[in-house]
This record gives sequence, structure tokens and C-alpha cells, in this order.
Amino acid sequence: MDKKSYKTIRLILGDQLNLKHSWYDKIDGTVVYFIAEMRQETDYVSHHIQKVVAFFSSMRNMANALRAQGHQVIYYELNHSDNHQSLEANLDQLILEYGIERFEYQLPDEYRLDLQLQNYCERLDIQSNQIDTEHFLTTREYLTDFFAGKKQYVMEYFYREMRRKYNIMIDDIGEPLGGQWNFDKSNRKKWNTKDAIPPIYFTHKDVSDIVSLLEKQSVTTIGNIDAGNFHWPISYDECKATLDYFCENLLVHFGDYQDAMHTEQRFLFHSRLSFAMNSKMLHPLEVVNAVIAYWASHQDEIDISQVEGFVRQIIGWREYMRGIYWMQMPDYAQLNTLQNTNPLPDFYWTAKTKMNCLQKSIKQSLDESYAHHIQRLMITGNFALLAQVHPDYVDEWYLGIYIDAIEWVEITNTRGMSQWADGGIVATKPYVSSGSYINKMSNYCKDCHYNVKNKTEDDACPFNSLYWNFLDDKREYFQRNNRMSMMMRLLDKMDTDKLLALKTRAYDIISNPDAY
Repeated sequence: MDKKSYKTIRLILGDQLNLKHSWYDKIDGTVVYFIAEMRQETDYVSHHIQKVVAFFSSMRNMANALRAQGHQVIYYELNHSDNHQSLEANLDQLILEYGIERFEYQLPDEYRLDLQLQNYCERLDIQSNQIDTEHFLTTREYLTDFFAGKKQYVMEYFYREMRRKYNIMIDDIGEPLGGQWNFDKSNRKKWNTKDAIPPIYFTHKDVSDIVSLLEKQSVTTIGNIDAGNFHWPISYDECKATLDYFCENLLVHFGDYQDAMHTEQRFLFHSRLSFAMNSKMLHPLEVVNAVIAYWASHQDEIDISQVEGFVRQIIGWREYMRGIYWMQMPDYAQLNTLQNTNPLPDFYWTAKTKMNCLQKSIKQSLDESYAHHIQRLMITGNFALLAQVHPDYVDEWYLGIYIDAIEWVEITNTRGMSQWADGGIVATKPYVSSGSYINKMSNYCKDCHYNVKNKTEDDACPFNSLYWNFLDDKREYFQRNNRMSMMMRLLDKMDTDKLLALKTRAYDIISNPDAY
């Protein structure tokens, strides 16, 4: 096709890989789609190598799928001779080269890209238009309107509204199936090894070409990769196969053990679908409907609590966090309510620590670019908060290391849920604990260098002294918090010498965390 016959260029970002978007319903030879691997995106934070490989591989598959449907696609690999490594510079070049008359894009889900594209369109001398990604169940503004006039943004109320709006697990009279909305109390079991976990479903690919490209282009990455045996799903068919495998093999105990942790099981009964959804290869309703349909035909085998726990994460928590992001940005990224200032320990990048729970969770993150929500919240996030690490450093680590981490979902979970840096916008209390919770939900403490029952001895679990020190250091923030009242009363009653001993050990840990 002659270059001058293109009239419209449509941008597809790396997390907009929805082949079912209405853009693609019609073949139009005057429309060209543009997808690019760019240093702008690889370099704004140090990403896990598996994350970069997964996005680049999925983007390439998207381009090939569109071409197979008959669409016109321009794809820039990272080392393409015309790739300026900047979104704006690449678009400027293509608009000039092809005589483009109209620029269109899907609304980005990161504030920085949204702002960049808004500013870009303001200076363009051709027409521009933005369109919804057709992925989320709510608009950017939905949560703002839903909670208008409310002092607290309670996720449970929003979740129930989503259930009603989309008729998900609702009976004929508008009540929740099973007689209750939330089965969270049934979703907190320590893994009982008699409940066998089927072999993990992997899609094996050789991605050596992309790994080699990243090395030759000197892209800085973190983590590890087996380039000849890459297992993350990177196409719609692979994502769908992963979803089907979850329904058929893992759903049966998902809810039971969604909070459990175990040294011998990196994935337990989790679906590993977060990258598939956050890249938009799978739509959340497609996932939820598939899970509910499978449960409907296997209710004699699968309890409703397993299904509801999964549905709540997707149409409740995931949509809620996205709504909080657009409600609170850009100020949200600067919040540091507790005024934490400490650096992130080096062991977050190396997994070299004697604390078994952190060593296992961080090593898994480096090896797999994945850890489930409790490992993120109550192990790595818990320690960072107790050690009073600056939330900027925590954000950077979480955004870089996890394959599913895109800012809209990362920062609300990290700065909000995990670090309480938002002062209670997302979570009414900080999610901190001593070693007892970790021991309750895992087998990490069994073979640890430290004793989870000891408090101030040389072999005492560091979480124990850090916990009480944190409550004392941040007393002014929590003394009027109803959900913290019991722990604050215990703190007030604590013997002065005991508290001093706990704080002395905690200060030593905070001052030299990599010695632990």
C-alpha cells in the first residue's frame, strides 16, 4: 500500500492488547496501527527481565494477530532503525512520513502516559481522538461519583454494587447466591498438604531473541529468566488456556488457600492470570464468567466460597483500586502520611537475608517476577513498613519486580494498602504484624534462622520487635484509630523496660537490616 493512502494512525500501548476491541471490527486500509518497543518504557524504572520479555512478546503477537486479520500495522522493535525510543518522536515521524490526517489512541491507564498524550495532542496540527479501552467495568470517574459525600471509600459497598450491576452470583430476587456477599472468613486457611496441588500449567517458549536484544541494547533489568523455557502466557490463546486450567484444576481450593504461603509451593492455587488481564489480553468479565460457569456445573465439587473469593478480587478489588488511582492522582504518588524516610534494604534486590519468609518471597519474586498478594502485603510490604522505608523506594521496587505491575494497580496497593502512606484512603488500618501472623499462614518460620516466639533475644524474629517499635513510633497516628485500639491499649500497658528492649533491638535492625 502506498504510504500516502494512510489517513489515520492508531496507537496501541503495551498494556492495550485487547484483540476484541471495537477498533478491530472493521478492516480499513486507510488506518494503520502503531505499536513500539521503546526505551521510554523500559527505562523509567528498572523492570524485571521477565516483565519486559512478556510485554514485548505479547506486543509482537498482537501485531501478528492484527496483520492476520487484514489490518495494517507498523511495529517498531527496540532496535528498529527508525525507532527514536520516544512515543512523541516516533509519532511525529510517522505522521510526517505517511501524511497522516488523524491520530487516535485508547485512554492510557497510567497517569504519566495520559498526561503525555494529552499534551501531545494539544500541539498537533491534525485531528486527534481518544477512545475507551473497553476493558474495565467502570469508567475512571465511577468511584468518585459512587463515593461522593462519603468520608470513607469502603470497597465492600462498591463490590456489592458491581455484583448487582453485572448480575454476578445474584439470585432471582436480587440477593447474593449462598446467602451472603462475602466469604472472606473462609479464605484464610494455612495450606494443608493433603490437599494436593496439580502440576502447574506452563506454556513453554524460547524467548532468547528478546533476551539477546535487551542485552545488546544495554537495557537495565532485574531478576532472572530461563530464556529457553519462558512460561508466562503471551497471546490470547495461551491466556485462555491458563484460565481454563485454573477452572479445571485450581479453583476447587483457591478460596481456601488464597492467603496461604509455603516454601515448597510458589503458586499454590492461584490463577497466574494477573498479567493476562493487566495487559488486557483477557477481559475481566470473560474471566469471571468462565469461573462461574465452571462452578455452576461442578457445584458438588466446588464450594461457593472458592468462587466468591476469586470474583471479589477481580470485580471488587481490581476495579476499586483503579478507581482510587484516578480519583487521587497525581497527588497520591507523593503521599507519605507516616513520614517514613529509611532506604530499602539491599536484600530486596538480592534475597540475601537470614529471615526465611523474606528470603523465600524475594527469591521467588526475582525468579518468577511473581508473588501472590499475601507475600506482597504481609511479608515484603510488612517488613518495609515496619522498617519505616520511604514509600517512594517501595513503589519503585514493586513497580519494577512484578510482571503484572502497572502503576494504576501497583501504587494503590503499595502506597495505600501496604504502606499506609495515604493515611487510610484505601485501608482503614495499616497491615502490619509480628511474626505470629506469618507463622499462622505459612511454614516459613519452621526452618528460619530466627525464633518466631522470641522477642528481644539475639535469635528473636525481627518482625516481633519491629512491630511494637512501629506502633510506638507512630503512636500519634493510630491512638484514635478504632481498628487499632486493642493493640494500642496493649502498648500502653506494656512494661517500660520491655518496650525499651524491643525498641533497642528494632533500632538495630532498622539501622543495619542487611545484617539480618
